[in-house]
Amino acid sequence: MRIGLLTEGGYPYVSGDARLWCDRLVHGLAQHEFDVYALSRSEHQEDEGWIPLPPNVRRVRTAPLWMAEDDEVMLGRRARRRFTEHFEELAAVLCGVLEGTSAAVRRLSEDAPAPEADRFANALYGLAELARDEGGLAGALRSEAAVRTLERACRAPGAHRAAREARVPDLLAVAAHLERALRPLSLDWYEDDGLGAVDVCHAASGGTAVLPGLLARHFTGVPLMVTEYGVRLRTHYLTTPDAPPAVRSLLAAFQGRLAAEAYGRAEVVTAGNTHTRRWQERCGADREKLRTVYPGMDARPFAEVGESPDCADPDTLVWVGRVEPAKDLVSLLHAFAEVRKRQPKTRLRIVGAPAGPEGAAYLGHCRTLAAQLFPDEAEGPHTAGDNPVSFEEIGGPDLPVAAYAYASGAVTVLSSVVEGFPVGLAEAMLCGRATVSTDVGAVVEVIGGTGLVVPPRNPRALAEACVALLRDPERRARLGAAARARALELFTVEQNIEAFHSIYLEIVSRAPVRRVVLDGAGEPLPFSVPAEAHVPVRWTAASPRLAARGGPGWAAGKPVRATTPVPAPEGVR
Repeated sequence: MRIGLLTEGGYPYVSGDARLWCDRLVHGLAQHEFDVYALSRSEHQEDEGWIPLPPNVRRVRTAPLWMAEDDEVMLGRRARRRFTEHFEELAAVLCGVLEGTSAAVRRLSEDAPAPEADRFANALYGLAELARDEGGLAGALRSEAAVRTLERACRAPGAHRAAREARVPDLLAVAAHLERALRPLSLDWYEDDGLGAVDVCHAASGGTAVLPGLLARHFTGVPLMVTEYGVRLRTHYLTTPDAPPAVRSLLAAFQGRLAAEAYGRAEVVTAGNTHTRRWQERCGADREKLRTVYPGMDARPFAEVGESPDCADPDTLVWVGRVEPAKDLVSLLHAFAEVRKRQPKTRLRIVGAPAGPEGAAYLGHCRTLAAQLFPDEAEGPHTAGDNPVSFEEIGGPDLPVAAYAYASGAVTVLSSVVEGFPVGLAEAMLCGRATVSTDVGAVVEVIGGTGLVVPPRNPRALAEACVALLRDPERRARLGAAARARALELFTVEQNIEAFHSIYLEIVSRAPVRRVVLDGAGEPLPFSVPAEAHVPVRWTAASPRLAARGGPGWAAGKPVRATTPVPAPEGVR
């Protein structure tokens, strides 16, 4: 198969968000070809370059989201009218207006107003077709006319209250975000020699990364698959709490409509955990299309620690992750103060680097708090004291890899107030460590009863759970062994790759063969793909009596599902 992998700020860039699991997927499916279509988020990301790519990556095409390229396209009068009609309808849907604001759109909906999902889709694909006809819409989306169109929609009768209260700065902010999110409409990726040549489009995240897949499906019929380890609408709510209400409302409406359109058009939608899956259902995803595929993690670096649980210090708690306010290290430090009252020899190792300037400031605050809560202590009058809380980073001489951090402690602690899929928790499970976690995100789903769970922002409950495990080594051992067994069953690279491979085969088995094979002269080669390349049927096993009478050889075995494409002859391929 040929898979078109769609990313936004991810693979193949060195600092990409989805770099690891995409890289493992591409390497694990070496028998298939991958075309990577990547949207970059910053100039720094592009300057860092790509990670080494395997031979089965056939091509990589990139486009920037961090800068607005001038396509120098000047729309004529008719094209401008088309743009206004479609953009007005898009803005009207985001503002909650029951009818489009343009006369042409109102005439189309006089008989029966279309559902909002259909109106959003018609406007989106109308803009895409206009961009294809004219060569791009970058200038039109950045124009003053676009801002005025958005303003008319916000002032139209029936608009949401938050939209009606939008001021000029709010309108400019929303228009800038829409222009950035709709830049894929102007790309030249959707021809027969681009995404039209792949068998499956696989969007590695929601949001803007889905747009190329939607357009490839619209223009050339390529089936689409969407994978999310975090729903973009939820991320929007978490990352823009201080934005003006109008900006939050309009952008949330756009993310919600785009997600619903992607879920509706996709053949299969995969979630990294049940928490994400519930968000997808809330945004309109059909349950029959949903699959849960847990992230694949390389278990080999943690094998030695997991098989040697006795190497841990029985008086040490370990926290591993990115240092940022959402991890709530302040509550962890206050909980550790309670732990020290009951277990005076206990130490706490906080291992992780700060996430950006905000994380650096938060780390400084936590260091100050630790110094106030735990003054340097000395065992005797002639020895130097030290603090029972240490702040460290992976990569130093004491902690060259993450496994060494988990190996140093008897209990791994997670104190987050916001969490998606807790990677650090899964790593601790691979190391055979007992865990104490807050009940957020997919934590309960990941540990599955192999660790203790407490409410978030509750230092006393966190301290009691830690003390309970520190005082009971047998219980720690039981929980650690069960956690390692669960992680090896659910969270390894092998299960992740096998799950995606099966889904690819399922999608292709239902899709028609569209690839045109050419001969040496460049002419279409008839009968190049055998008729049995895609057989969407199920062969059932025959009875042993039939096999004994000389039936087909496969009849005596297990049921065989003929959904795997039969490879074409070498000369044709």
